[in-house]
Amino acid sequence: MRTVVAKFGGTSLSCAQQFRKVQEIIKADPDRRFIVASAPGKRYPEDIKVTDLLLRTYREAVQGIEYEPVLEQIRRRFDEILTQLGIDFPLEEEIAKIRQNLQEAPDRDYILSRGEYLNSRILAKLLDFTFVDPEWCVCFGEDGTLNLPMTRRAMTAALMPLHNAVIAGFYGADMNGHIRTLTRGGSDVTGSLAAAALKADLYENWTDVSGLLSADPRIVEEPRSVKYVSYRELRTLSYMGASVLHTDAVLPVSDMDIPINIRNTNRPGDEGTTILRKIPKGAKKDPIIAVAGQPGMSVIQVEKVMVSDESGFSAIMLDILKNRQLPFEQCLTGIDTVTLVIRSDLLAGCKESLFEEIREKLKPDYLGLKENLSMIAVIGEKGTEVSDANVRVLQALTAAGISISTMNQGAGKLNLLVGVPEECYEEAIRAIYSTIEE
Repeated sequence: MRTVVAKFGGTSLSCAQQFRKVQEIIKADPDRRFIVASAPGKRYPEDIKVTDLLLRTYREAVQGIEYEPVLEQIRRRFDEILTQLGIDFPLEEEIAKIRQNLQEAPDRDYILSRGEYLNSRILAKLLDFTFVDPEWCVCFGEDGTLNLPMTRRAMTAALMPLHNAVIAGFYGADMNGHIRTLTRGGSDVTGSLAAAALKADLYENWTDVSGLLSADPRIVEEPRSVKYVSYRELRTLSYMGASVLHTDAVLPVSDMDIPINIRNTNRPGDEGTTILRKIPKGAKKDPIIAVAGQPGMSVIQVEKVMVSDESGFSAIMLDILKNRQLPFEQCLTGIDTVTLVIRSDLLAGCKESLFEEIREKLKPDYLGLKENLSMIAVIGEKGTEVSDANVRVLQALTAAGISISTMNQGAGKLNLLVGVPEECYEEAIRAIYSTIEE
């Protein structure tokens, strides 16, 4: 029998109707034996996620504000799910525990984790699966960082003896038994850790979209979905702000070459997107898979004649940024120039002092700043190797009358990065996307 780990997000488990859909999906494939569940998400656009409501109770408790109305809203949300599913569950007892924590010593991570905890226990009861509390097998250090080796050992020990199980996503505990939440990737990370611990054949990530889209649907009307994506391409998509799995949710399975399949709970018949190291032999792979971008960028340009002959010039520049704990997005070097792309919001409070330090230590012939830029990535391991792919992108931007501030393509040829004026960001995305569709 194959082992499939299936993670269901907040929209997939937002109400009793969605629970039933999840139940049918799991019943449809007996290999889906290990399930990771999120807290209830939004049922409709104006709705509030249960985790956000829990956060509100914590903040109100800390500030001495009456939190009972919000806690009652949470109780009613779970009660509605239980009533419609016809499940007997000690909800009042669990709400009382949350209330006690809020009254005595509000613990942010504990309170925030209760949405996943309750939803997972309910789902386990609906499916008649064993409930596994990640408090005992997702291990954090005292500094709050995830201990991957210990987690893998603990999860393997907890899950391997079971035929099927539901494990709560998003949290674990440190060596002192204090609940800790995952800061990035949330339940996606828990699913990935479970798949790695079980050496699963497949990790399914069920959400409310049928896989990854080749562009932001808020900018491009009905962008096409992508059938196959490599781990490297996904990393770039995530970094450029696309709404995909966070890198932390990919590394545990990518290290073990476990494929990820992103699926739609509301359209379970759709194939979705498969993420893997190498596409199946004979499968068609789009040369350019997507275009994604980030507005709010600034470019610092440092020019000095014969800079290429000064081996320490770039190192000093990077040390200046490192000492200021100022991360950069890109560093481009030319014969007489060093160009840095940095998020504008990070520059806002230190611009003058940074430029003063650069002038003092590097004595540049020219030091310039361009603001209000957007960086756009054209992503595709195969596409950027095609001789005319980059030409078509540049021609599309030129035809649209969009000027290019920076351009960069690494030796790995995974993506082409271009900088454009921020006011042209959406127009540039649409122009580049038109070349993908050709």
